[in-house]
Amino acid sequence: MSDARLTPIDRLVKAFRKLPGVGEKTAQRFAYYLLAAEESVSFELGDAVSRLRKEVVLCDGCFNLTETSPCVVCRDETRTVTEICVVEEPSDLVSIESTGGFRGRYHVLGGRLSPLDGAGPDALRIKPLLERVERDQVQEVILAMNPNPEGEATALYLADQLKSHGVAVTRIGYGMPIGGNLEYTDAVTVRKSLENRRQFRS
Repeated sequence: MSDARLTPIDRLVKAFRKLPGVGEKTAQRFAYYLLAAEESVSFELGDAVSRLRKEVVLCDGCFNLTETSPCVVCRDETRTVTEICVVEEPSDLVSIESTGGFRGRYHVLGGRLSPLDGAGPDALRIKPLLERVERDQVQEVILAMNPNPEGEATALYLADQLKSHGVAVTRIGYGMPIGGNLEYTDAVTVRKSLENRRQFRS
């Protein structure tokens, strides 16, 4: 059925189902909740979504999502520029920041290597990472890819690319569960993963 023939409720349910982890029943609950709630709730939600796309930009330094560029982390002069933690997505950066255990800088790749999905090296922000390593005389690059096959492939590729730059390359320890995601991991586990990072050998 085309969107034009859907009822307003079905159209909203279909939109909610596009969110990760939201199935048919949950999408229906969301839709009917908004219908039953005060009108201001729907307007607040719509306004928040609209402003999200208009007011959030990429940081020129680390490619995190931010309201102003450079972001808060890149503007913080108390953080060392000689350690860079490389993550796949902004949500992974947020998970590591929540631990309070890392005082270096970040680099958001914008994804991971996944040939089956058409995501090769050119789709990631690898060149800007290598440029930062040279420009800022970085001493350590921490690879914080998620511990799954795609994450491991991405870490191996980055380690190979960094070989000629004379920088220590480490990988977060496996306090992280295999197949897990930083975004959904508790702060203690993420902290231990950072503390137990090891030298990366490609």
